[in-house]
Amino acid sequence: MTAVQLNAMNTELWQSIGAIADNESLMRRLTRYAKKLLKEREADPTLMTKEEFLASLDEAEEQYQQGKCKTFDNLESMNAWLSSL
Repeated sequence: MTAVQLNAMNTELWQSIGAIADNESLMRRLTRYAKKLLKEREADPTLMTKEEFLASLDEAEEQYQQGKCKTFDNLESMNAWLSSL
């Protein structure tokens, strides 16, 4: 997601919150839902945004180019290494 898209989404979110801010019941529901989303994110560390995922790929590629990675000549040697963990 680009910064412009993120800004637009942020603006839309705040406008929506402003529209329901005077309704206590809706604000309670919104707060509960936000807490639920946060718990889901914290409960599953594999959840990440597209940007986070792409950044992790960039970092892995950089480490590979610097030779900071484990390589294997064949499947058996890879499986032996994985079994040793």
